[in-house]
Amino acid sequence: MASHFALFVDLENCGGKKSMLLDIIERVKIRGDILIGKVYGYTDSYSDLKETLLSNTFTVVPSLRYGRSQKNSMDIQLVIDALDVAYRNELIDSFCIVSGDSDYVPLVGKLKSMGKFVLGISRSEAASGVFMNACSEFQFLESVKAGKERTAAPVGEALTLADVNSMIVTILGESDSEMLASEVKGTLLRLRPDFSEKSVGYSTFGKLLARLSQQFGSFSLMSEGYNLYISLNQAHGGAHEALTKDNYVQVFARILAEYRDDGFERVNPSLLKAAVISEYPDFTERQTGHRRFSDILRALERERLLRLETDESGNMLVSIL
Repeated sequence: MASHFALFVDLENCGGKKSMLLDIIERVKIRGDILIGKVYGYTDSYSDLKETLLSNTFTVVPSLRYGRSQKNSMDIQLVIDALDVAYRNELIDSFCIVSGDSDYVPLVGKLKSMGKFVLGISRSEAASGVFMNACSEFQFLESVKAGKERTAAPVGEALTLADVNSMIVTILGESDSEMLASEVKGTLLRLRPDFSEKSVGYSTFGKLLARLSQQFGSFSLMSEGYNLYISLNQAHGGAHEALTKDNYVQVFARILAEYRDDGFERVNPSLLKAAVISEYPDFTERQTGHRRFSDILRALERERLLRLETDESGNMLVSIL
């Protein structure tokens, strides 16, 4: 049974880019229905978000600048709204808080004590370790974006077989095991209410899955009684070339540029390494002529691709140039 989410987004924390908001919404919809959505800190500078907010029935809390307490006021409003939903809306069993602020730890504790699941999402540079550990599950916004290509047609435009295959791969990638075909279709409909197997030329969802599995090879099908199961093929998504001393700078430059284009100015080194490994599963530092990942980062700093910094806790951050 799908979870029922209330989603609260701190726009300042997520950067307020349309692509980021779409990825957050997608990640939550894979887990369940978003019954309540609210964004905090909205200003006219986020006007490109209007269509996304309206189509997902979000409400906005505007940013009214007054004195030094504006940010604290937003934090307090989010806490009040979340507790109001938790106490008054029995349908909501899960919360997603897009922020890394440690001020929300008491809220997370209260929600969990009421039996609610709490998913936290934040940029790595703004994520408090205390908040991360308090959540039922936590994801860095960079890893939500990592390795993704938004190839599906916009809502209202006809989906192609490649679009549907890409969405199914994303859904299966979030599952730890195989999924029932009916569960996959239900998730597809949450992501794209306009989806229909008939719109891409197939009379049943099973026939569509069989064609996609044969054509793209991204997942496998298995029948058990009257049930049809889908599982992601392990070989899917692997890179065809290895990193070497000659090409690693170009590869890192591309990945860093993708982060920058997605609105990230800084990223945790561990997430950068994970993004590389997702494309090059056999990656080792020695392939690039270095012993440690920190040595690679310093070499890239000399190439003026990044600048190494530390946060208030002394943790290393990669500032993308």
